[in-house]
Amino acid sequence: MTFRLLFIGDVMGAAGCAAVRTHVPDLRRELNLDAVVVNGENSAPSGRGITHESGSELLSVADFLTLGNHTFDAVGGREYVGREPRVARPANLEAGLPGQGSGMFEANGMCVGVLNVQGRVFMKQDVRSPFEAADEAVADLEAAGADLILVDVHAEATSEKQALGYHLAGRVQAVVGTHTHVPTADTRILSGGTAYVTDVGMTGSRESVIGFDKEDFLGLFLGKGISRLGVSKGPADLNAVVIEVDDGNHQAVRIERIYRSLAV
Repeated sequence: MTFRLLFIGDVMGAAGCAAVRTHVPDLRRELNLDAVVVNGENSAPSGRGITHESGSELLSVADFLTLGNHTFDAVGGREYVGREPRVARPANLEAGLPGQGSGMFEANGMCVGVLNVQGRVFMKQDVRSPFEAADEAVADLEAAGADLILVDVHAEATSEKQALGYHLAGRVQAVVGTHTHVPTADTRILSGGTAYVTDVGMTGSRESVIGFDKEDFLGLFLGKGISRLGVSKGPADLNAVVIEVDDGNHQAVRIERIYRSLAV
């Protein structure tokens, strides 16, 4: 028997939230899922951060949320992250910020640990080493009784994500990359039974540039002086991976891409 966990990549604005809300109940039945974890750091209407409304919408169908570099960008985001135990923001952010870097939940007899870390390469924020933060958090989750651990590496550089995958191989059940919004074709099982993918991809408007209005982005690149990128509201795609973990030895045995489309 296996434990089946779905991880959904960066949810972008209202279109992404609608795709998650619509598809997850069907995917739970279709894929016989035990748990669903979602990256919601772009779920606010602006596409930057999370709000009480967007987080609650995602948690109405998911078990747990992870975040990233836009964690505190939306109005009310700090308060929401600080009080919602089913949300993890990057563990390697500055000490004293609201929220937690990891968390756990129960699903079908398994204690699932979730860890969120943010990369440093090509990222604007100055955070401490994600490798050190991951080591500490994994040890804490194991001590707290986690049966399996999923790590969301929210980072720009593929090299940093891959390095973290190898660093954690055999110690966690899954290392999944987020942030670039473009899915990569490198799903695989690392040594020791760790499922890995460099980037899960985005859940948001299909006709967009990483979820933002394509005309706004074209104006930016063509030097037309666009001051603010608007979130695209077109038909949405859902990008995710389903990870299977052996119930006996708690090693990942399979990781598979999941893709769905939604007209909104």
